Amino acid sequence: MTNPVDYELNGDIATITMHSGKVNAMSIDLIDAINVALDRAEQDVAIVVLVGQQGVFSAGYDLKVFQADMETGVEMVKAGSTLCRRLLSFPYPVVGVCTGHAVAQGCFTLLSCDYRVGVKGPYSLGLNEVAIGMIMHHFGIELPRSRLIPAAFYRAVVNAEMYDPEAAVDIGFLDKVVDESRLMDDAYAEARRLSQLNLPAYKATKLKVRAGLLKTLDDAIEKDYQEQMAMLKGKV
Repeated sequence: MTNPVDYELNGDIATITMHSGKVNAMSIDLIDAINVALDRAEQDVAIVVLVGQQGVFSAGYDLKVFQADMETGVEMVKAGSTLCRRLLSFPYPVVGVCTGHAVAQGCFTLLSCDYRVGVKGPYSLGLNEVAIGMIMHHFGIELPRSRLIPAAFYRAVVNAEMYDPEAAVDIGFLDKVVDESRLMDDAYAEARRLSQLNLPAYKATKLKVRAGLLKTLDDAIEKDYQEQMAMLKGKV
């Protein structure tokens, strides 16, 4: 099977590019491949640049998995949340490059990057779980609570409001939006700036700043898994 990500190391910057199907649906295979690439980046002591494909960063979880086997779907959600938790605590900076649409788990992944640059255009970013009839999981509440501005948190999580790239900067999904011609140049410029920091001090400060959040997310991941599995058993 073709690897759903590419890994390229240039100096101390590792580019991880997702190219899984048409919309980078977050399947277990894609999540596993990103984790393998992060393992390589950690071994290479590299700043990570995580990139989508043209027009889409990720459209969220692979919904076909839920339709085929709900238990596998629960495992997929746990894996996706755990990936986000890993990005939040990754020892080196992570730059997310939003190449277009970012929905649900796609947005959670962006929220887990240390710096997020997006492309201008007719794209939507947001958390659409409630709009498609899904009750937001605990992880999906606590992560945006920590990174979105308070005035937008409820609108994004409960009202399932979607945002264009410029508005996504205003509320906290992105840090910067640029023209497509500048997207990768700006992403690499930020990666190079971050690479000049004292990385041991960066790691220690990042973990200190996020200590409370990481504990909250660990609890949320476990609570989500136990609740979802209990619901499945109740249906048997």
